Amino acid sequence: MTSALPPRDAEDARIAREVSLALLSTGCIEVHTDEPFRLPSGWASPVYIECRRLISFPEIRRTLVGYALNLLRKRHGLDGVSAVAGAEASGIALAAWIADALELPMQYVRKQRKGLGPGRQVVGVVRPGESVVLVDDLMSGGRSIVNCCLAIAEAELLVKDVFVIFDYGTFPTRNVLDTMGVTVHSLATWQDILVAARESASFQTRELAELETFLADPIQWSHVHGGKSSAKTETKGLL
Repeated sequence: MTSALPPRDAEDARIAREVSLALLSTGCIEVHTDEPFRLPSGWASPVYIECRRLISFPEIRRTLVGYALNLLRKRHGLDGVSAVAGAEASGIALAAWIADALELPMQYVRKQRKGLGPGRQVVGVVRPGESVVLVDDLMSGGRSIVNCCLAIAEAELLVKDVFVIFDYGTFPTRNVLDTMGVTVHSLATWQDILVAARESASFQTRELAELETFLADPIQWSHVHGGKSSAKTETKGLL
């Protein structure tokens, strides 16, 4: 089972609804009722999200940056932060907008190390000992977020908070991040999409039913559909 998401208040719930409706209206959500999507971390899912489409919608992306800043401030995710680190490649644009709004330096974290020596995955001016907030567009199985956090630590930077627009909220990811002392803050999850899809009639009946079945037991759904089936939560299970 996944560990609990950070608690929400009424404002968080309102924003989750708005973000979910925006993701649906901009074509970011896909549903397959035949062949499942296979995530890089090995999990299988009937739904897929492409948050990178949001860069083409200026008004929505400005709103999302505002929501991100409000959420991070409310949860003290920016306390003591000296820079914003974007995850390559989908988190770079979002991190740049957030860094600009905060008037903070920015780095980005490569998916793989380039060159020799420690810390070579983090690009930009690095001042060891400083704290950064990591930004990406989404978290699904958690492998990318874990890798980024490990690379940041190798560069002798500190990271305790991560912001993503969307968190699958389905797989045993947060347990691993908890052991690393990292908290992920998101604006919406698949549960929010389910509610918004019902409200907006965005899915066909069969698609809605498939999403409901998946969310009832994501690990079992993945197992039955040929994906990862282990609920192990050790870091090596995500890398």
